[in-house]
Amino acid sequence: MKLKFLGAAKTVTGSFFLVETDDLRFAVDCGLFQGPKSIQERNYQEFQVDPASIDFLILTHAHIDHSGLIPKLCKNGFTGPIYCSHVTEDLCQVMLPDSGHIQEAEIDRKNRKRKRSGLKLLEPIYTAQDALNCISQFRALNTDEIININTKVDIRLRNAGHILGASIVELWVQEDGKKIKVVFSGDLGNANQPIVKDPAIIESADFLVIESTYGNRIHDEAVGRADKLLQIINETMAKGGNLVIPAFAVERTQDLLYDLIRLGFENKLDPDIRVFIDSPLAITATEIFIKHQDWYDDTTRAFIREKDPWQFINLNYSRTREESMQLNDTLGKSIIISASGMCEAGRIKHHLKHNLWRPESTILFVGYQAVGTLGRRILDGAEMVTIHGEKVAVKADIRRIEAYSAHADRDGLLDWLMNFVVKPQDIFIVHGEEENQLALAEAIQQKLNVPIFIPDWQQEFELIAREEEVRPSYVHRRAELSEAFKAEQMYLEVSLKLNEIFRENWGRGNYDKIIEAMQNISTIV
Repeated sequence: MKLKFLGAAKTVTGSFFLVETDDLRFAVDCGLFQGPKSIQERNYQEFQVDPASIDFLILTHAHIDHSGLIPKLCKNGFTGPIYCSHVTEDLCQVMLPDSGHIQEAEIDRKNRKRKRSGLKLLEPIYTAQDALNCISQFRALNTDEIININTKVDIRLRNAGHILGASIVELWVQEDGKKIKVVFSGDLGNANQPIVKDPAIIESADFLVIESTYGNRIHDEAVGRADKLLQIINETMAKGGNLVIPAFAVERTQDLLYDLIRLGFENKLDPDIRVFIDSPLAITATEIFIKHQDWYDDTTRAFIREKDPWQFINLNYSRTREESMQLNDTLGKSIIISASGMCEAGRIKHHLKHNLWRPESTILFVGYQAVGTLGRRILDGAEMVTIHGEKVAVKADIRRIEAYSAHADRDGLLDWLMNFVVKPQDIFIVHGEEENQLALAEAIQQKLNVPIFIPDWQQEFELIAREEEVRPSYVHRRAELSEAFKAEQMYLEVSLKLNEIFRENWGRGNYDKIIEAMQNISTIV
């Protein structure tokens, strides 16, 4: 079995991993590249694999750096199913067409200049219609269930604790009579975050692909983030400015709303402060969050059962372009939450253009800013930036709260890894800047002492599992394999055997053999 890294290799965006066996080819994620121009150019290049040759795709979550090239993949010939959680399917139904609209708008803006210069016009990576066309290929799976995809692959989606619906992917792949387990962490979240549940514990893997966004960082304590937010709000309002928050439409916006609601409930937030959600996508995503309360953690469930959360803040939705433009004249007493989170497109660029030059205003970053993005340039101390071809001085107060990150920090990643009862044979570190990856690799090596690889873009590895009897086991705070691990293994073995019996006998009409196997389930393995 081969594993090829077609994205998120020594960079944070563009997740795309290809798995090949003798008779099967499938992918995990297919995300948009963001950041420096040299990286973004990959979005316009041909795929490094023929899309038509891919049998199916597994999507860890809806963020555009993981899902954003799926419409292009389908447009170029991929016709297979796209497996994901129910929440991810719902989110992609709005996020991918929105991404298509952004592609079209950006290309339209560039083409107006190119046309005046007599240059060849550009085509968008894909359109909103292309995105709508691919939605029919989505197949939602229940979380925590081992599901037989075909005769060679079983899959289980586990809660990643990142955004609502985000999944860790457990894969069992059969090849040459052997079963190999490959785990893709997707994006892992922090423990004890509001709204989302903690990342699920994974106890075994032959091979692990793990993210490293904050592989060299330690986040601020999440428990104090609302107080920090309140302090920044009060300081900004005292100066008569606006608080502008670039925020990802999914999860980050909802996290901010949760803290604002709690502050309002505790009578800490001035009720005259207007809170604007200026993103149609964020508004729709919030509605999806409300729909999928089964993904909430216990604390959030308890709070919303007791109180109507929306009564505690002066919340305003800006759905239309006209409503958004009216915010340009807002001089103070306002919190504007808008996308995109890295300030690369969308309405946030307009709000930055109207507030960056104002010393009384504050720009608050609450998410990761990739190298080369406008958000990163502002955060790194740029005195002047260009927005829509116009030079804008950076005079506003630039602040950051890392505790809002939806990604686990170094210690969070290590804590999650330490739950493996049988440690991975090899670990591949992806989805991070190289500096972060090297730091995480060193930390993992000290803890687990397993081979660690930091793949280059397009690099391919052969995955050959060692024989079970020579596989090293890693026992942490346990004297033996946990009961949960034993149960998982027994369930998987029975499930695979029953599938085999059913396939062999159903088509031949040997129903008596199927019934006999079911009646003797305790002895079939």
